[in-house]
Amino acid sequence: MIKYKTVNSLKSPRFSGIKTFMRLQNVVTTEDVDFAVVGIPFDTCATFRVGARFGPSAIRDMSVLACKPYNPVLEVGIFDYCSGVDYGDIGSVPGYVEDSFDVIEEGMSNLFGNGVIPVAMGGDHSVTLPELRACHKTHGPVALIHFDSHYDTIPEYFGKPYSHGTPFYHAAKEGLVDTSKSIQVGIREGLYGEEDNENSKGLGYDVIKAVECHKMTTEEIVNRIKERVGDSKAFLTFDIDFIDPAYAPGTGTPVLGGFSTAQSLEIIRGLKELNIVGYDLVEVAPQYDSANITALAASGIMYEFISHIAYKKKHNIKY
Repeated sequence: MIKYKTVNSLKSPRFSGIKTFMRLQNVVTTEDVDFAVVGIPFDTCATFRVGARFGPSAIRDMSVLACKPYNPVLEVGIFDYCSGVDYGDIGSVPGYVEDSFDVIEEGMSNLFGNGVIPVAMGGDHSVTLPELRACHKTHGPVALIHFDSHYDTIPEYFGKPYSHGTPFYHAAKEGLVDTSKSIQVGIREGLYGEEDNENSKGLGYDVIKAVECHKMTTEEIVNRIKERVGDSKAFLTFDIDFIDPAYAPGTGTPVLGGFSTAQSLEIIRGLKELNIVGYDLVEVAPQYDSANITALAASGIMYEFISHIAYKKKHNIKY
């Protein structure tokens, strides 16, 4: 019996009630739960436009429109197979990076350690580092599937180790990820120097730049990711600026030449059979959004994450 599921919007209007993701019950528990949506409203590590601390609330607001219990593309009723909650937000210590990372790591460790798949929403991209630290305690080094316009593998920023541009440098150096199984997709940022083009490859990551992606079909992109990751345990992180600012303007460091929401959804759906033990979506900054389209896109991507979990249960996919 599925214990936790959504409110039926045919009996209670979607514009009513306290806003949770997808109208899930707000329950802080790991018992009888397959997945937990959790907010990480922290953006102290943003380097240009701040505001991603308000991302989780904006995504929750739009999820009541974007997310329904049956996914018609993957042909799965999420709550026929899964129990899930909106776990609420993990705290932070505003202005204090290392202390906030400790709080985030502790909160996420409770989910991973109890067999719950977290579906997190940031926050700036620095929050993925403490998430991966928590993930490592339970799963060891994981493959990283990283959708972004930026590498996020510079060693430091203004002489300090942590910013939203450094998490996957530290994740590799700390042994949190198996870079031989990891891949970065959609990279197209301008760089400070030629050496920054080699940071990720030097750490062992595979990279598909946006200029390559645009010459490939979505099926080819999906197959490249699947070949790299194989049956390894994986963590999927999605920076909303992977999507072109024409479709997702509400972010701190937008970069031209990205992907449509349709392409993004198709790629994510193609990864439904991978052994993904944790997800996050980051960098939604609603004050720069237009008609809430960025938050709408984010909630739709997260909906596909949750649908993955149900799909694997429906088809009894085990590793």
